[in-house]
Amino acid sequence: MRLSEHRYRTVASVGGPLLFVEGVVNCRMGEMVRIIYPDGTAVAGEVLKISGRTVLIQVFGETAGIDLGAEVIFSDAVRRAPLARSMVGRVFNGSFEPIDGLPLFIPEQWGGVNGLPINPTARACPEEFIETGFTAIDTLNTLVKGQKLPIFSCAGLPSREVAAGILRNARLAGGGEFVVVFVALGLTHHDYSFYMDALQEMRTGFVAFVNRADEPVVERLLAPRFGLACAEYLAFSCGMDVLVVVTDITNYCDALREVSTAREELPGRRGYPGYMYSDLASLYERAGRIQGTAGSVTMLPVVTMPEDDITHPIPDLTGYITEGQIVLSRELHQRGVFPPVDVLPSLSRLMQRGIGPGHTRDDHRRIADALYRHYAKGRYVRGLEAVVGREGMMEADRVMLDFADAFEAEVIGQGEARRGIGASLDAGLALLKRFSLEPP
Repeated sequence: MRLSEHRYRTVASVGGPLLFVEGVVNCRMGEMVRIIYPDGTAVAGEVLKISGRTVLIQVFGETAGIDLGAEVIFSDAVRRAPLARSMVGRVFNGSFEPIDGLPLFIPEQWGGVNGLPINPTARACPEEFIETGFTAIDTLNTLVKGQKLPIFSCAGLPSREVAAGILRNARLAGGGEFVVVFVALGLTHHDYSFYMDALQEMRTGFVAFVNRADEPVVERLLAPRFGLACAEYLAFSCGMDVLVVVTDITNYCDALREVSTAREELPGRRGYPGYMYSDLASLYERAGRIQGTAGSVTMLPVVTMPEDDITHPIPDLTGYITEGQIVLSRELHQRGVFPPVDVLPSLSRLMQRGIGPGHTRDDHRRIADALYRHYAKGRYVRGLEAVVGREGMMEADRVMLDFADAFEAEVIGQGEARRGIGASLDAGLALLKRFSLEPP
């Protein structure tokens, strides 16, 4: 036993995965504990709340069989992440335990799961292109190194397939060491099987943290922090460019609400805790680049909007913190368009820094502007068509209708096939020429 350990047999009550321990001194928020059951079984836990000398503990596992005589051992240590280059290619659960059948690697160092904030004056401007393989993103809502660009989805839309496509196809346009950190939260068995198959098809290195729906809820809060700790180490200590894909932030926020309720905190909007904004910011703001340091951390979180409501607290607060959004459309999905990206409400605020000469192609901006302009006209005249009918419209308006249909079917809708940025720009330019709408 370490001298810093403190042992107690003062469990006052047990409620689900929560323990209340009385008479505790010298305890810290987030401190790791071990709970010894009457049969000798040991499970881990974490301090969630301290109220005087009463401590609330979240148990990482089943509490069936525990009684008030269980021994609780406080370690006097907060949770830290084991970090090494050899974690690339591995799959872990939400507690950073291997689930790929291999032993844990030998850590090169240990890092805090909450990371350290990047000094705003030390941040470098995101300005290098990351290719996802999807035309709707690469051509019209370009992702750049160090950016936070969420994907807003709705229940029933193929956000899972979009995320898997990005996992398989993302790469650096200019080459270099590139790693994807994938964090999956609250997966059903079917989703778990789907993503494990997708990881086997990865073309680049990856680190995966997978939390299933039947696993402890607190692991849903830990998994993205472990993933970002790995991303920061690979980026800023090993000089790699790291893309972090998190699915689904809504499951993370629901876990946050559940833990907040267990702590008996006053709820905010829709029952979510009032500090959800700062909690989400503590994740999103870990993305970025640092001046004079190789490597970058880029984030693509998936957000399923409850009730298709973009003003719901989760997408609403996410939009305040991040630099744009990719919006998936139910209408396009019902018409068989994949990926069903609605490019008009979608936006990449840092796109201008990552396209053009030296990044993608000299004509990228002109092609994107022309596609946006004519597609917006086509969407507008669709409303007129509903009123006057196609026969009552001018020829120019009918051309815009045909252009909008072709744009959705041929440029946005690319199916499962990967498109490089050159092929994406060529597809857009060919469509403009076919309708005699060449960019200036």
